[in-house]
Amino acid sequence: MSVTIADIERARRVIAGTVLHTPMLPAPKLSALTGAQVFVKYENLQVTNSFKERGALVKLGSLGEAERRRGVIAMSAGNHAQAVAYHAARLGIPATIVMPVTTPFVKVHATRSHGAEVVLDGETISEAQARCEKLQAERGLTLVHPYDDPRIIAGQGTIALEMLEEVPELDTLVIPIGGGGLIAGNAIAAKAARPGIEIIGAEAALYPSVWNALHGSHKPIGGPTLAEGIAVKNVGKLTLPVIRDLVADVVLVDESQLERAVNAYLTLQKTMAEGAGAAGLAVMLAEPERFRGRRVGLILCGGNIDPRILASIMVRELERETRIVSFRLTIPDRPGVLGIIATRLGELGANILEVDHRRLFLDVPAKGAKLDVTFETRDAAQADEIMTALARDGYHPVRIEAASAME
Repeated sequence: MSVTIADIERARRVIAGTVLHTPMLPAPKLSALTGAQVFVKYENLQVTNSFKERGALVKLGSLGEAERRRGVIAMSAGNHAQAVAYHAARLGIPATIVMPVTTPFVKVHATRSHGAEVVLDGETISEAQARCEKLQAERGLTLVHPYDDPRIIAGQGTIALEMLEEVPELDTLVIPIGGGGLIAGNAIAAKAARPGIEIIGAEAALYPSVWNALHGSHKPIGGPTLAEGIAVKNVGKLTLPVIRDLVADVVLVDESQLERAVNAYLTLQKTMAEGAGAAGLAVMLAEPERFRGRRVGLILCGGNIDPRILASIMVRELERETRIVSFRLTIPDRPGVLGIIATRLGELGANILEVDHRRLFLDVPAKGAKLDVTFETRDAAQADEIMTALARDGYHPVRIEAASAME
């Protein structure tokens, strides 16, 4: 393999005292949710809120004086960008970062705040890579690749060393996969420390690049994903052989599973996880029987999520849990009816969020109207009770999706 456990041990010495040794803590609420004994490694607590600082510092620390003077370049959807920008600034190395135009603003702003030149180009990492290569050649810069570099892989592998020193009895690690640097480095480290441990990869279903490579398949790749940090079309040449040899399986997770995992980290663990950072937990939620009773280590590898996206996820999850509900009622269009319905919903224990009159539907009389009401409930049972009561009152309630009702 291109990276050995000795390389990872050396990388650990490079980052010691500069990169945070993040907490590795039991997660009883996630354990109750999944049926496994879950431990979380909180890489979202790094200065740039992701694990990427480890590999970036190891790579930057290896550069000669001439390379440092000329500067470095990287392509990234955000976390690698911030890590390179932050540590390059610390070391006095000029940094240029090429980011897809779809990168969340919070990540673009954070990268610029560390003093890097940011170039926005392309819809995806693979498209940004072309611009990155052009600038690298024109300016004579050193590429700090986000995943396909031995020093990057070694730096990321330091996470598993820390995890298994603190919880040596782990049975399984579930690790997000983009280009494969994180899972490759940690698979090498984990297997060296505990040969019997099982490594499972978590990949976004919209970007099954590694899954395709392992299975000789041609699942379509592309589309807007919550896990933009692992939305990678190109598999690493260095990382794929490691994954083939050391990773037991790669599981694809869809967008709703990623949303649920982000929400679980926030509401149960009171911590921020971006889509890619929550991918490991999403796998456990998608296949709970696979992990039931096992001691599982999760790497919460990043917490750089757009606050607006996070707010949307929380509301959508409340809707999935039937704690936000929308009904369309058929009502007589006369003064006082809205007040009667509001009072009735209050008596039934519902908290009204939004109300919308719709008078132009042709399936009601000219003196009638449709009323869309969105409200909070305790649970699905209370929602059913409210629907039954409104039906008895003659309002003919029809359940509608809250998202469409609030458009």
